[in-house]
Amino acid sequence: MKQQEQRNFIRYDALHLLDYVVIDENGDPGDYSMGRTIDVSIDGIKLETSSLLKPGTRLMITVGLEDDLVDLEGRTTHASPHNGRFVSGIGFLRISKEGRRVFTKYVEAFRRRKAKSESGESPDATSSDDSQ
Repeated sequence: MKQQEQRNFIRYDALHLLDYVVIDENGDPGDYSMGRTIDVSIDGIKLETSSLLKPGTRLMITVGLEDDLVDLEGRTTHASPHNGRFVSGIGFLRISKEGRRVFTKYVEAFRRRKAKSESGESPDATSSDDSQ
């Protein structure tokens, strides 16, 4: 029997990979690929990819957050090479109300975990906030 999750927030490392489809000028799906999340906010993400996503590129993105899948539409705001890969800023154009609710929980957990890591605390240490 599977144990039920007791934490209020999603773990920091729950969202490293996501998949996306490039949408062309006619609204048709094009290249499919995967990327890795570098940073998140409620309005966008910083995404590492193996190929360049030019500024203005429209994407349909699927993000897996524990048992939830969040589909959203975004557009690249900027992109640059970084260590043999590419880092792009993605601003959200469209996300469902439920998707935004789930994604907001992830952003909060991501920020707390990042702050712990930067302060020297172990990012895997469980605090009372995460064990409710």
